[in-house]
Amino acid sequence: MRSPVNRTTGARSRWVLGLLAFSSLITSLDFTIVYVALPDIARQVGLSGHATQWVVSAYAIFFGGFLLLGGRSADLLGRRRVFVLGMVLFGVASLLGGLATSPEALIAARALQGVGGAALFPATLSLVTTGFAEGPVRIRALAVWAMAGAGGLSLGALLGGVLTHVFGWQAVFLVNVPLVAAGIAGAFALLAPDGPRERGRGFDIPGALTSTAGLTLLVFAIAQGPETGWTTPSVLTSAVLAVVLLAAFVAIEARTANPLMPLRLFANPHLRAGLLVILTFGITMQNLVYFLTLYFQDVLGYSALQGGLAFLSLSVIIAFANFVAERLIIRIGARATLVIALLLGSGGGALLAVGMRADGSYWTILAGLVVYGLGMGTIYPTMFGTSGTGVADEDQGAAGGMANTALQIGTSVGLAVLVGVSASGLADLTGEALRTAASDGLRNAVYVAAVLTLAGILAALTLPRRTAPVPPPAAHGTEEEAAPART
Repeated sequence: MRSPVNRTTGARSRWVLGLLAFSSLITSLDFTIVYVALPDIARQVGLSGHATQWVVSAYAIFFGGFLLLGGRSADLLGRRRVFVLGMVLFGVASLLGGLATSPEALIAARALQGVGGAALFPATLSLVTTGFAEGPVRIRALAVWAMAGAGGLSLGALLGGVLTHVFGWQAVFLVNVPLVAAGIAGAFALLAPDGPRERGRGFDIPGALTSTAGLTLLVFAIAQGPETGWTTPSVLTSAVLAVVLLAAFVAIEARTANPLMPLRLFANPHLRAGLLVILTFGITMQNLVYFLTLYFQDVLGYSALQGGLAFLSLSVIIAFANFVAERLIIRIGARATLVIALLLGSGGGALLAVGMRADGSYWTILAGLVVYGLGMGTIYPTMFGTSGTGVADEDQGAAGGMANTALQIGTSVGLAVLVGVSASGLADLTGEALRTAASDGLRNAVYVAAVLTLAGILAALTLPRRTAPVPPPAAHGTEEEAAPART
């Protein structure tokens, strides 16, 4: 269905954009907010070393598995409906996580959080891309939305450290409850009600079942392979079933009249290039926050609070770079902006690796944090804006789901590979020898990520030289008239 787009001007449009940015912040926070709390969670809930990873993996697996379904649901059922549903699921799961007293309850809550995030994130992105006209207006809106999303990745580590230190690990979950309540209230106050479902557009149930099961099993296999071994029955079975189900999904999408993921969207060069850049970003740049967290705590010996505060500068730099990206896209186009962002990400990763020594400190990695932060802030709005360029309004939810699926698959693959690199040679070590070897492993992983980041440039170069779209004359009226509200 097409949710109605009612354009207004002035303060209301800014409130709508603030709500959508706030939603992006909530979902991105939860990728990193638990990182610095993991030692306390493991100790108090009774998680073993391997089970501790499930606090992170459960969220990522179910988030990645349900994204296509969440994105298409926003197109068909209504963007505000799915936005509110995602908020409710996310809030309930956060409450259950904060109250959990057993490993099983906590991991189940994180899985439900992932499902809520998978509904919320693509609904939010499609509300931005359908409510703002292509061109400078949408680029500006995406910069604000991306500032919240990219900044949330580093801010999550900061907030997680502060909350764990002051209130205990439960606070990293319970903090979401009032945030979600505010988001739901804002949705009913600012977003226009969805209209009736459009006749003739059915829901692709076979596609939903095969894609969700296939993607969930794929992310599970990728996440668990490094931990339990790639040849273990659970990993092998999951991988084989994932391939079979995803192949069936593609066959279904090629034949059904109302596909969950319209294959015709791959004819859009902007979406194709955007997906490849997002995949590369997920494999490389997205994962560096995880390794920075380990460096701060395991090598430098920072507490949860100190580790969180160490990310404050990164959050500020990312926010600054988001607004710079808006101007770069308008002046030089998305293609050139993506190349610059990837070069900054690669260079920043290399500088971080140089400073991540056993005898290092916050100051030895500061230059890397600055350059990496500039790359993060520049690439985030550019790659998501690129993936939505030229996509019809009724397909924006599907495109958003595809973009975020690429991000989750990339992040899972990258984390599996890079953790394997960082953990090599740590067996049977203790004390100072372990700390030194851990530092070396983390540095090697970040070096590998820095090199792989450059592969994204090949994808960026497939875009036309100028991909910052300019709206046709009189198509959307003035810039004021193109601003969204009650989207």
